Amino acid sequence: MSAHESMEHAEHAEHASGENKKIALLIAVIALCLALSETLGKGAQTEAISKNVEASNLWAFFQAKSIRRTTVQTAAEQGKLSLAGTTDDATKASLQKQIDDWQKTAARYRSEPETGEGTEQLAERAKHAEHERDEATAKYHHFELASAAFQIAIVLASATIITGMIALAWVSGLVTLAGVVMTALGLFQPHLLHLH
Repeated sequence: MSAHESMEHAEHAEHASGENKKIALLIAVIALCLALSETLGKGAQTEAISKNVEASNLWAFFQAKSIRRTTVQTAAEQGKLSLAGTTDDATKASLQKQIDDWQKTAARYRSEPETGEGTEQLAERAKHAEHERDEATAKYHHFELASAAFQIAIVLASATIITGMIALAWVSGLVTLAGVVMTALGLFQPHLLHLH
């Protein structure tokens, strides 16, 4: 091998080494993006599960209050029928007081703004929890797609080092950009794309 060929070979190796360092830096940046999207995805998944449990609990409480309200309303209606057949004034007064108490209780079961535990308030709270669950689920789907894009980008960038095909690095960069866009959509516009 001549000195000239040795110099060319050394220059080529140095150039390849410089390119590999750039690709390694690209892989490190993509890995950072992957770590962020995975962390955001886990947080969104946990939030979705938590809000789903909250909504289920609130709907169960709503159902229990509805059953209680129906039972009390039925008792009040039954009391009204008994009242019609009662002639004793003391019994009538006592029965009327009981009917009034049952009706107040039924009204309280329907709406209890001070505690937030009337059926109207419970339904509103449950719907809000469902909305938050759906929001977190939409975010989670975006972060999952972003993570997949970042993983593919890392594979493509790694293949660039092995094959020397710079086009793979460019494709890796484009896939990374798609992952960044999906992460941003997950953070700021999770319902822009319907992914479920």
